[in-house]
This record gives sequence, structure tokens and C-alpha cells, in this order.
Amino acid sequence: MKVTKFGGSSMADAGQYRKVRDIVLSDPERTVVVVSAPGKRHSKDHKITDLLYLCNAHTKYGVACDPIFDMIVSRYTAIRDELGLDIDLETEFAVLKKGIDAKKISKEELVSRGEYFSAKLMAAYLGFRFLDAADWVKFNLDGTINQDATYQALKELAFGQKIVTPGFFGAMPDGKIHTFSRGGSDITGALAAAALDADVYENWTDVSGILMADPRIVDNPEPIAEVTYDELRELSYSGAQVLHEGSIFPVREKNIPLNIRNTNAPNDPGTIIMERFDEDHEPDRFITGITGMKDFSIISLSKRGMSNQVGVLHKVLTVLVRHNISVDYVPNGIDNVSVVAPTEALAPNLYTILAEIQNEVEPDSLEVHDQIAVVAAVGRQMAYRPGISGRLFAALGAAGINIRMINQGPDELNIIFGVDNKDYKNAIRVLYNSFVK
Repeated sequence: MKVTKFGGSSMADAGQYRKVRDIVLSDPERTVVVVSAPGKRHSKDHKITDLLYLCNAHTKYGVACDPIFDMIVSRYTAIRDELGLDIDLETEFAVLKKGIDAKKISKEELVSRGEYFSAKLMAAYLGFRFLDAADWVKFNLDGTINQDATYQALKELAFGQKIVTPGFFGAMPDGKIHTFSRGGSDITGALAAAALDADVYENWTDVSGILMADPRIVDNPEPIAEVTYDELRELSYSGAQVLHEGSIFPVREKNIPLNIRNTNAPNDPGTIIMERFDEDHEPDRFITGITGMKDFSIISLSKRGMSNQVGVLHKVLTVLVRHNISVDYVPNGIDNVSVVAPTEALAPNLYTILAEIQNEVEPDSLEVHDQIAVVAAVGRQMAYRPGISGRLFAALGAAGINIRMINQGPDELNIIFGVDNKDYKNAIRVLYNSFVK
């Protein structure tokens, strides 16, 4: 049994609906379908959810949103008419508009209608039953998911049926609509897969799986065939644009394979994500993916005898906590320590932070290095290959790239290093060309 989730690009117009229908009906095991609101049809187009947020903003400040609302209605009716569906959308849209004008509809309910109408159309097109997410996705009073109630509700409502349900929202204990953060349809899909103990959770988007590097930096990077959840977490934390983090937990908890697929290339196998893989499935290459981010700062301090003093690092981190700074990496030596954090977070209070560190620690030297990019090479096989770090740094050195910082965890799942911002893209290309091609 497969739970399938289709993102906004897969629902953008009638042509995409046809692709989704072909995918779902090609496999009788695809019995539960979760859909997003229609995304952009082209670069200058608008996502339906963005238009709904805009409509809410207009109403909030007393400005009529009629032209925007008409754009929304026309997108759905155009899809319906092109697909030849006999479904009355106008009545529900009229009720929705009346609620907007009277300011009797909440922001969350309004923006959730993108997925709601998308699912209504897809259910009619597939001949499946429409199941409102508000009937089974249950939130607690604090906005967290009531997992037990959610799972039980879906088991009862979906048992033995083929259904289409909207992503992105559910209901509070009082029945009011509550939404996830943007991208939350991934969470809905994962909850459905976990609730029904699916064999596979398929997440259909517009790329053939997770790529080994950013295609804006590396030409035609290879997709990652198989990746563990730990590797995915490392890639995501280090800058890769992958799945909504909350969407991983429900299926990871039940060890359900998550398959990233491409609606526009349905025969591509995509990327399989699991807790672990058998030895037969271990990759030949030791690097699973290469990613990174720019614009970090390194605060470095040194003090003779620091290694014999208790609490130096604690004092530095306490200063940063007072200023609500999240530290990403803490590379250190015997008598020196550095903290790495986004420049944007440090900049507003940098001199105050430095003054407080100076007062608390009294270091011999205290320096800040800006314009730093952090690059991460991630791979579960790196721990079993001697000399990996040396090979990585040798390749960067041969390309004339100066390494400003090195950080590696004890599990050896990743090797993280800092370079100047100007060398960021070249560093990723060098690593990809040296160890992937």
C-alpha cells in the first residue's frame, strides 16, 4: 500500500493533473493521495497559496480583494473545465467570498482552501473519495499534532477506500482550521503513511530525487539513489533544500521508506530514504552529497593555558545565548576556540558581543573573520575509508582554495570546512568533480 503526496508544481494546471492521474492509476497500490495547492505554471505566475495570503492581507487592511479572489477562482474553474469535470465549485467559492467580506473567516482557514479545492478536483478526476483533512488531522491546543487521535481517525475513515485528502491543514480541538508552516503538505503525507502503516510514502515533486549538489552550481548533478535519514538531516542542516523537516519524523518513526519522485519523469526511480540500508545497498562512492551555505562569521579567541581552565567555552556560549545567537559549529584547539554563526545574526550586536566576551574571558586575542562559506561533504561510508579528509583537502589545495575552518563529528558522517565566500561555488565544484564524476 502506497501513500502518494503531490506538490504544488504537480498540481499547477490541467496538464499536470493528467500526469498525476496517470501515475496514481498506473499502480493499484496507490490508494491514498495527498495534494498541495496549485503552484506556479511559469516563472511569472503566482502560487495559489500566495494569492490567498495576499487576499487575507488586503481584507485585514480594509482593501477589497476581488481581483485576487477572481484569479484564484479562475485557476480552479479552468482546471475543472479543461478536464471535463462536473463539480460545482462556484457555490463553495461564493460562500467563501461572503465569509471574507464579512471578516468571518480566519486567516488559517482562508489559506487552507488552496489545498481543499485542489483535493476536491483531484478526487473527482480520479473517482476517489474526497476526505477533508479537518476530519482526521487533529491538533492539540498548543498547535502540536495529536498523533494518536490523528492516526486513529484516518484508519477509521480511510479503511478499505481510495481517498484524496488535502495537505497543509487540520483541525483544533474546537474544530477550527489550523495550518502547518509553509511546505506542510509533506507532513500531512507522512502522517497519512504512518497512520496507515504504508509500505512506501511517495513524495512527488518536480525533480528526480535529491541531487548530490546544487544544480545552480554543478551542471547536471547526479541524483542520490539511496540516503539515510541521518544523512538527510546533515544535508538539510548544512544548506540543502530537501524535505520539510517535520515530514520526516512520522515515517522515520515507523521505518517506512520515503521515495522522492518526479511527476514529470515518472519512470525515474528517484531517491529512497530509510533509517538504514543492507550492505548490498551501500554506495560505491563514499560521498552521498555536497552542500553548503555562505555568509558566516567566525569569532576566534586564544588564551595561554586555556586548556587547563574550566568554563571558558561555557562563558563564550553564555554571551551568545544572551543575544539569542545560535552557534552552528565550534572548532577548537589546545589554547584557542572558535564559534561559527551566521553573519546576519551576529551583525546587529557584534561589538557588544565582543566586548562581553572580552570582559568574561579576558583572552590574549579576539578576532572576527567575515565572508566565510561553510561547505559540507556528507556520507555514511566516509567513516570506513581511511585518508578521506586528506584527499578532500588535497583536492581543494590543488585548486588554490584556502581552508579557513575544519569541523568533523565523531561519527564521521560529514566533513565540514570553511572557505572564503568567493571560493564557495568553486569548492563545491572541485569536490564534486574530484569524488563523484
